[in-house]
Amino acid sequence: MTAAYVRFTTEAVPSSRYGRLERNAITVLDGPPWAGGKEVTESIELAFTRLVAPVQPSKILCVGLNYQAHVQASFSADEAPSEPLLFLKPPSSVIGPGDSIVYPPQSERVDYEAELGLVIGKRLKNATEKEAAEGIFGLTCVNDVTARDLQKKDKQWSRAKGFDTFCPVGPQVVTGVDFGDLLVEGLVNGEVKQSGRTSQMIFPIPHLLSYMSQAMTLNPGDLILTGTPSNINPMQPGDKVVVRIESVGELRNTLIAV
Repeated sequence: MTAAYVRFTTEAVPSSRYGRLERNAITVLDGPPWAGGKEVTESIELAFTRLVAPVQPSKILCVGLNYQAHVQASFSADEAPSEPLLFLKPPSSVIGPGDSIVYPPQSERVDYEAELGLVIGKRLKNATEKEAAEGIFGLTCVNDVTARDLQKKDKQWSRAKGFDTFCPVGPQVVTGVDFGDLLVEGLVNGEVKQSGRTSQMIFPIPHLLSYMSQAMTLNPGDLILTGTPSNINPMQPGDKVVVRIESVGELRNTLIAV
């Protein structure tokens, strides 16, 4: 059975709370669901809430070049990594559904990257693939926004991936969904630009998480980005960007200049 969890605020209670979303109402939880948060008696109509990023991760661990078509389009088939290529985005880059992505003045090219996000539910350290798969709490939509020119200029990815607002997440975390063959799409102004299936990943999710856990402990609430399909392209201020993932949801944001 699937369930959807959100983090939200209201005018009466501006601090964020967690809840289980069902149709047009949110049942409030007394804490994050992956940390054992329990339902309380309070229920709030969705119309009276503002959804924010559904996670507050201690770290955001990502993998690059995890779809063969993306490798071929960006480099060549011979340059596919033999092991997962890992990098981090800072928690300060997280924004929620409907929030604006800010085009940094340091960059001349900012790209969208639609990705399936995993929210960790159990502490994983040196995990087997079976343990890793069992340690996933749920799935969400993520946009791995990237300043492509700075990525090439810096020869490493911290600045290019780490600007404030460069990790839109949400609008919900969904449990009970099989991650093995989901359609992942990126849309700009209503036009599908990216399309791929999680079954096309070079490194399947259980292997990826197991590999990550050999290097660093994954804690409940941590966010894992699993790579983007091919056809990444630049955005322009005013563009409306959607990450759409089968059985998971749609994440909508707009790029702005300041």
